[in-house]
Amino acid sequence: MRLLVTAALLLAASGIVRGADELIVYSERQEPLIKPMFDTYTAETGVKIRYLTDSAPVLIERLAAEGEATRADLFMSVDAGNLWQAAERGLLAKTSSPVIDAAIPSNLRDPDGQWVSLSLRARTIVYSTERVKATDLSTYEQLAEPVWKGRLCLRSSKKVYNQSLTATMIARLGAEKTEDVLRGWVANLAAPPFADDTQLINAIAAGQCDVGLVNTYYLGRLIKNDADLPVTVFWPNQNDAGVHVNVSGAGITKHSKHKEQAQKLLEWLASDEAQDEFARLNFEFPAKPGIGVDPIVAAWSTFKADPVNVVEAGRRQADAVKLMDRAGWK
Repeated sequence: MRLLVTAALLLAASGIVRGADELIVYSERQEPLIKPMFDTYTAETGVKIRYLTDSAPVLIERLAAEGEATRADLFMSVDAGNLWQAAERGLLAKTSSPVIDAAIPSNLRDPDGQWVSLSLRARTIVYSTERVKATDLSTYEQLAEPVWKGRLCLRSSKKVYNQSLTATMIARLGAEKTEDVLRGWVANLAAPPFADDTQLINAIAAGQCDVGLVNTYYLGRLIKNDADLPVTVFWPNQNDAGVHVNVSGAGITKHSKHKEQAQKLLEWLASDEAQDEFARLNFEFPAKPGIGVDPIVAAWSTFKADPVNVVEAGRRQADAVKLMDRAGWK
């Protein structure tokens, strides 16, 4: 950590030459998913956008180390927990925007206006179309029942997506019930947890397990390359809480020297045009209601989403990590 902080301070002190009409974004979203959007914005407005991509924890530590010397104007993350962490550490500015308030539902925005969701990421059940029927499935909790013994696959508990899922389950079920569910999941595992969702989906297709939990855009990417993949989506908890939804989002940095321009970019990212690109580029769901989705995603039909405010994913994240460890989820 000492080396990371020192490197960040040196970079900040060295300065970044920038034009008058230029913004700098620290982004956890990968380059292929942001460059096309930023190129569009530049073509429309003349404002150039430079970006640095890395994991959210690294970018958060860099922002903290740079302090007032930072050149970053916007912080982008792919998980509500990371956005919450940045806000809690005082790295994001409070922003008031009627444009954003009108475009993005309140449960997908930070109550203090420090960040806003830009796309939705459903973390749901996927299953083998060869060995499982949709009528066999019902809820996240049901995957803890003995019928799924040796048939369930999970991604590592170290991934923030699973930590956020667990955090919102704690908000909905309470810690004791959530721990019981997680212990049941662990007992039903067909294999040690996987490093990523793509591996998990491929394991289901190969017959290593029958069901699992993934972000749906991973499945969309695989189906794009193999329309006959024998794995599909199931939307759980449709008679109660609904599907767990995480978000990608962004906030203006506290020490941005170009807050007005950064707000205009953030508002554009919430526009119909940009929201359509979010859906098209990565098989995600737009955060703004009424925007269409990719045909692959549309084929999975609509679902009821858990209405819990996404800030709960961050607020309860530390408790979620401790609970997952107690349950034996590696």
